[in-house]
Amino acid sequence: MGDNNKAKSVIELQHLTLGYDDRILFNDVNINFQVGGFTALLGRNGTGKSTLLRSIVKLIKPLSGDVLIGGHSVKNMSTRDIAAQISFVSTEEIKIPNLKVFDVVGLGRAPYTNWIGRLDRKDKDMVYQSLDMVGMLDFADKSVDKLSDGERQRVMISRALAQDTPIILLDEPTAFLDLPNKYEISLLLRRLAHEKNKTIIFSSHDLNISLELCDTLVLIEGGDVHYGTTDSLVEEGHIQRLFKNTQLFFDKKNMTIKLKTK
Repeated sequence: MGDNNKAKSVIELQHLTLGYDDRILFNDVNINFQVGGFTALLGRNGTGKSTLLRSIVKLIKPLSGDVLIGGHSVKNMSTRDIAAQISFVSTEEIKIPNLKVFDVVGLGRAPYTNWIGRLDRKDKDMVYQSLDMVGMLDFADKSVDKLSDGERQRVMISRALAQDTPIILLDEPTAFLDLPNKYEISLLLRRLAHEKNKTIIFSSHDLNISLELCDTLVLIEGGDVHYGTTDSLVEEGHIQRLFKNTQLFFDKKNMTIKLKTK
């Protein structure tokens, strides 16, 4: 599943088996995710993409195997310990009316605030820095329910940045965005991974974007899991088998491999 350097691994899946009482999603998976890597989880609905993300943050218990964060099993980590290592952006929207952007992003500081959740100067500075990184600083006092889908997604990424973790996991971060916003958000995430040295893993159905922008891919289908670079997965035929109704073509201008739907 790829040539992994364990010395640089920040997340390790060790013989991981996920599923439910009557169904196994995948079995005995071993993957090491690297520091600063930008990775997409690809697969059809119900194959286990979201389940995998949730198992990493200990929201779902694996049937067997383990997840290690920085060499430590999540089984032995408290919720607060995990929150100091991983920011998780789910598909659930914040629906509190009139909640300001600053306040939403400030929720990311929860692992570091005092028992009443009050933000000190350092916390507030981190909130403003996080908003600035995603281009939303001018929206700090705006109500979240007045934002566009793309703006709201930037706010959620900003909240993850304010949490100041080495790992960011995102469940379908571009699912409800138009094409320009899909690219903008994906480019933003890649830049954060490479420039801020964060390990970013996200589930997606955006095949072209994932193939163009990601360092590595995880392909999940019918209990089979394959991990590696786009080139290696194309060469081994895994992408072609997963997306049988698509064809690959080489973009000479941008020197990239893309998928084209038939």
